Amino acid sequence: MQRLVFFVGVAGTGKSTVAEEVAKHVPCAFLDRDTVGGRFVERFLEMNGEDPNDRDSQFYKENLRDLEYNATKDVCMENLRVGQNVFMISPFTTELKSQAWLDGVIAASGKTRAEIDIKVIIVTLQDVEQQRKRIEGRGTVRDTWKLDNWDSYETRVDFIPTINWDIPSKHIHVFENSGEITSDKVERLVDFIKA
Repeated sequence: MQRLVFFVGVAGTGKSTVAEEVAKHVPCAFLDRDTVGGRFVERFLEMNGEDPNDRDSQFYKENLRDLEYNATKDVCMENLRVGQNVFMISPFTTELKSQAWLDGVIAASGKTRAEIDIKVIIVTLQDVEQQRKRIEGRGTVRDTWKLDNWDSYETRVDFIPTINWDIPSKHIHVFENSGEITSDKVERLVDFIKA
């Protein structure tokens, strides 16, 4: 059975870092939405006189947000179609609320729900200051807006998204990501994915 695993959570909780560690033990296509669409989104924002690092602007939300997510979804479906496990990394707050979205991914991949094991790992932090430090530490230009507008940016790190997908509750795992990502923590996540 193929595995489709979503690593979700707000910025700075460590979704990508956690997924990278787990991917060392679970062969997969690794699809971080920021990587898939980031350069294109930045260019489109610049061409329209917008801040290339602002993913919270109305312009981004109305014109580019779905485009970026859909491009990542297309790459996911293609990898599922050819038999790969897929890790999807992004908040996916809108998509997690829509059963139709998930059904569309599976159908377009030419697979059935019986052929794909779907898991969701929600990466959280209890410490908002640690979130800020992680965002500062990764040093990416796209985080400039978040840090410059920290008071208005969504900083709730223990956010648990609404998930309206028809998957068993045991296929959803909340991972509190404070401290080091130890081999024991990674092993537990690998066991969760493979269970």
